[in-house]
Amino acid sequence: MCGIVGLFLKDKSLEPCLGDMLTEMLITMTDRGPDSAGIAIYRSVSAGHTKLTLQSDTPAKDFFGLEADLSLALGGAVSLAPVDTHAVLVIKADDLPRARAALSRLRPSVRIMSSGDSLEIYKEVGLPKNVAQRFRLRSISGTHGIGHTRMATESAVTTMGAHPFNTGPDQCLVHNGSLSNHNSWRRKLRRDGIHIETENDTEVGAAYLTWKMRHGATLGEALESSLHDLDGFFTFVVGTKDGFGVVRDPIACKPAVMAETDQYVAFGSEYRALVNLPGIGSARVWEPEPATVYFWTHSSPPLATGRAA
Repeated sequence: MCGIVGLFLKDKSLEPCLGDMLTEMLITMTDRGPDSAGIAIYRSVSAGHTKLTLQSDTPAKDFFGLEADLSLALGGAVSLAPVDTHAVLVIKADDLPRARAALSRLRPSVRIMSSGDSLEIYKEVGLPKNVAQRFRLRSISGTHGIGHTRMATESAVTTMGAHPFNTGPDQCLVHNGSLSNHNSWRRKLRRDGIHIETENDTEVGAAYLTWKMRHGATLGEALESSLHDLDGFFTFVVGTKDGFGVVRDPIACKPAVMAETDQYVAFGSEYRALVNLPGIGSARVWEPEPATVYFWTHSSPPLATGRAA
């Protein structure tokens, strides 16, 4: 049992409140997953730049002097903003491959939590309220985000085992459920060049979507394909640079509820995660249908497609 939340803002005036609203939703789901917690936030950087969210078990050691070391290695200025065990590194987009190589050489114990022009991921072991305090999540602004509280079933309680998982640029996934064929898909995806770090079944779900899109599928098509290729009981909430999507398996035994107003679209494993959102009393509230893909972006109308189970 895990808790999932998601918030996609239509009203730009709410963007400074995104972290606060999403954190409140996440904390409400604590009893569904007290082991670890994480949030993915989407907020852009200046044109021509991209971001890496870094994590270290020894941040005082690993982040000290890292900005200067990377600037020297890349031959240009970089920006590093540490917060607790994480740090957001902003670099020129063209420097991304060299930055990854330099990080591996200069700070081999540092892990990359996320990569993308907009995406930042913060996750650690512990209660959601404590994780939120450590990373000052309430103060973060953004356009949309997703979060997860974990009750571990498939792998150990570790930082790397916490959700969300990022396996493609600006793409991340949170998951409630269990994939029964994740081991066979992990082997297949690794053979096809998809990087998977953990033994967590959710990372396989995220990597599957990345793999499908690398082979030409849209995100909607990849989510639809997951209904046929991934076995088990699952609710996926996925974030992309421009939006977020939801899909439940054909049996849909994992709880889910959505709400939409003129200001936002929200997702929660239970309705109580949504009760403090502005205007929730007049929102359209519904349970997402089984085997149906829902997707919202800032650049196109909402999508909802169904496939027969």
